[in-house]
Amino acid sequence: MLRITVHDNSGAVTIQLEGRLAGPWVRELEDCWQSTRDRQRKPVLRFDLTGVTSIDAAGKEFLAAMHTEGAKFLARGCLMRAVVAEITDAPGARPRASGGRTLMPGQGRGGA
Repeated sequence: MLRITVHDNSGAVTIQLEGRLAGPWVRELEDCWQSTRDRQRKPVLRFDLTGVTSIDAAGKEFLAAMHTEGAKFLARGCLMRAVVAEITDAPGARPRASGGRTLMPGQGRGGA
């Protein structure tokens, strides 16, 4: 199961994910992203992965594609930080935010 919540703030769209980014839920996220993008374009796209419990190869592939389009990621925990480091090719990424969350390279400190 994957919960997808879209936060459309001025200047940014944050897609908050909770649960498993795997199997049919990857396609559901792709559809959600497509409809969000079709409605309006924002200069900043963020994926909040702090609630993701697992991710499969298709989920990683989707996030990697979003990274090439300029998406930023918010991750917490060893697993998600490692996945994001792999996707962004930033193995030495260090935490830059308080509260145990990691803002990955290129991500602003704005609220998600």
